Amino acid sequence: MNLPARRRQSQAIENMQDKSIGLIELSSVAAGFEVADTMLKAGTVRLILSRSICSGKYMVMIGGETAGVQAAVEAGTQAANGCLIDSFVIPNVHPDVFVALGRTQPVEPNGALGILESFNVATLIQGADAAAKAAAVQLLEIRLAMALGGKAFVTMTGDVGSVQSAMAAGRQVIGDAGVLVNAVILSRPHPDVYKEVI
Repeated sequence: MNLPARRRQSQAIENMQDKSIGLIELSSVAAGFEVADTMLKAGTVRLILSRSICSGKYMVMIGGETAGVQAAVEAGTQAANGCLIDSFVIPNVHPDVFVALGRTQPVEPNGALGILESFNVATLIQGADAAAKAAAVQLLEIRLAMALGGKAFVTMTGDVGSVQSAMAAGRQVIGDAGVLVNAVILSRPHPDVYKEVI
């Protein structure tokens, strides 16, 4: 992603006051543009992300009030024309999800490190939200399918017990969807490992 686009993404996420987010992941870039247009016209929502991702896929993420987000995601899934990979609406999304999506600066290491990895973007974000709500952890970064072969991952930190609880909740969501690649907890990571997080 180029610098101006990354800056716009960070600003949109940092200024996010919306409580709900919706995402559609598609197998076609062309369909992605059509779906983004349809979603923005279907409800009072704000575009958070709309971009191509690895393996020729496309994702559109919106935010707003729950009813508007639900209407927009419904309209977008109908406009997907057979290209839909996954979609979701998360009402009352955890604020750490927005921070981790837009983080551009490293954070100080704080205990254990958990890493959840998924075969798709939509389910990974749902798993990250579940993890953040399950225990006192800090989401460090959510990386979405850029230079990852279409996969996505989230990193989190906290005390070992909290990271274990959060990882169990996130792993449950991703595993139930059948798209879990791996889930790893480093109870005492070497400080240099944190340098790879952002």
